[in-house]
Amino acid sequence: MVLIRSIDVSPSMVNCSCAWASDYQQLSGLYHCLYTGAVVTRTATLDGFEEDESHTVAFMKDSLSSLNSYGYSPHPLHKYLAWIREFLVEGSSPKPFIISITESSAERLSEMLVAIQQFRASNSAWRFRIAVEFNSSCPNIKDHPPPSYHLPSLKPYLDVFAKAFQDDSTLTIGLKLPPYIIATQFRDVIECISSYTRTDSGSTTNPIAYFTCTNTLGNSLVFADQTPTPDPDAKTDMSRFAVPPGLGGLAGEAIHSLSLGNVYTFSRLLAESDDPAMREIVIIGAGGVTSPEAVQRMNRAGAQIVGCATLLGKEGVKAFEILSRNL
Repeated sequence: MVLIRSIDVSPSMVNCSCAWASDYQQLSGLYHCLYTGAVVTRTATLDGFEEDESHTVAFMKDSLSSLNSYGYSPHPLHKYLAWIREFLVEGSSPKPFIISITESSAERLSEMLVAIQQFRASNSAWRFRIAVEFNSSCPNIKDHPPPSYHLPSLKPYLDVFAKAFQDDSTLTIGLKLPPYIIATQFRDVIECISSYTRTDSGSTTNPIAYFTCTNTLGNSLVFADQTPTPDPDAKTDMSRFAVPPGLGGLAGEAIHSLSLGNVYTFSRLLAESDDPAMREIVIIGAGGVTSPEAVQRMNRAGAQIVGCATLLGKEGVKAFEILSRNL
């Protein structure tokens, strides 16, 4: 069991926000799975993301890795709230939901948080069953680079979450981060988040309760002949690539070492922080979690909770049974 502020995650394994947590049936499978401790939705926007045939995924033939060109969920926030209401009313499991959200502006993100807070307030028990995760790191959105790579762009969104937390300190807020590669990037993120720590009545708190490390690695290229089923009849130049845009987000075993390094570095910096609220931040380790051994490596690197997506896409919810073997 791992407690993230007011959310109890038991067992300490979750799906990552991804295309395989998009619709009611997929969420139902995750909710009723014995091996997941929480359900993380695909990233929702206020009105839904316009998805087309260019948004897809390809699995690689030589490793359990994937490349995707997905954006956000085509389903709007209100659809996820309606589905989650059904699960909570059903009451077959105490499992919490983590609603992954993002928007193109801080103002629209604030509208989403108002809707989520109204939903949480509609039933007192649900306040401890609903968390939010800000996806600040999707690399596949044209003309909208991930704000977590440019902290001045991230801060207006963090301001919105800080205000929501100030109004309701039971709200559990997570931040899904991209893979970083330079030491100063990690320190800058820690400094940025720590700037939101406040002390009130002797209690020191920060709006952010957890980090998910990491999202996919953007600007990655996989050729069609690196996948199990390249199309031999394809004629266009773009058909040389595994996904239609050519470039996408790399995931799975191909980024495992990088993700481990991110988990380890953030874990160390948080533990060494002079800010007591930062030392309370939990890490969900994700990136190449495709075996029980990978789960153990994430734990050794400093992750209290482990998440996966590529194996879920490959195996369905059976992925979590696979990951739980011999643990």
